[in-house]
Amino acid sequence: MCPALVPVMKTVHVLNGPNLNLLGTREPATYGTATLADIETRLKARCDKESLTLVFRQSNHEGDLVSWLQEAGKLSEPVILNAGAYTHTSIALHDAIRGAGTKVIEVHLSNVHAREDFRHQSMISAVAAGVILGFGALSYDLALDALIAQSKSKS
Repeated sequence: MCPALVPVMKTVHVLNGPNLNLLGTREPATYGTATLADIETRLKARCDKESLTLVFRQSNHEGDLVSWLQEAGKLSEPVILNAGAYTHTSIALHDAIRGAGTKVIEVHLSNVHAREDFRHQSMISAVAAGVILGFGALSYDLALDALIAQSKSKS
């Protein structure tokens, strides 16, 4: 009997929620000075080195994020998700992650547990494979590192 083949990760989706288009100018003391374009450029270079395709998106609309999670799920492709404020409010994103059946890593630029009380609760952490927070733009790199390492350990 042959062991089942483990699909090799070929594409990574990075999905960004509301207000993340303002990175670099919005509260730089909290979120840093890197723009979303800076993060995308850095991740694209890293993905190119690993022969991965990067799908990088941002929307201020919850429904777009739900649709994109479902798309990634249909393709069995992993997601790095910074849902922004929807993290704390969106049952729809929780249900989309659960329904998509793909690996999702939740990321945050800031340490949400060191901020306002309402930011301490995540509606999506319970259905995410992992959570990385508090490392600024580096949080995205750490999530990508985790996906790459896990993919290599399974192949």
